[in-house]
Amino acid sequence: MAQVNVKISGKTYRMACDDGEEERLADLAERLNNAIEQLRGRFGEIGDQRLTVMAAIMFADQYVETARRLHEIEAEVASLGQAHADAVRRQALADAGTAGAIEAVAERVESIAARISSANGHGNGDVAA
Repeated sequence: MAQVNVKISGKTYRMACDDGEEERLADLAERLNNAIEQLRGRFGEIGDQRLTVMAAIMFADQYVETARRLHEIEAEVASLGQAHADAVRRQALADAGTAGAIEAVAERVESIAARISSANGHGNGDVAA
């Protein structure tokens, strides 16, 4: 298990993390420190604990909003997936209908050709040139 020293609000904290997660932990600590410093700039010295709680609430709010937006996007993706599946089914039905219509026209053309051939005295079914 790795250990990282991070500095938040001027205080150094030694923290443990999984091996390979040192840079991520340092980045998260830096983000927290920056948020606290921004709040300190806006509200002044109102106490480290209060600023830390405010920063935590700010991050929690961002997390909840991101989770809400993710849920909306997942629902939209599911809806689009269903719309795509419906469109594919409609296209398959249209293709089958078109194939059936082409087949019916081909049979009709063959029937007409056979009648023309019979009328011209060609009993072999070939259309006269």
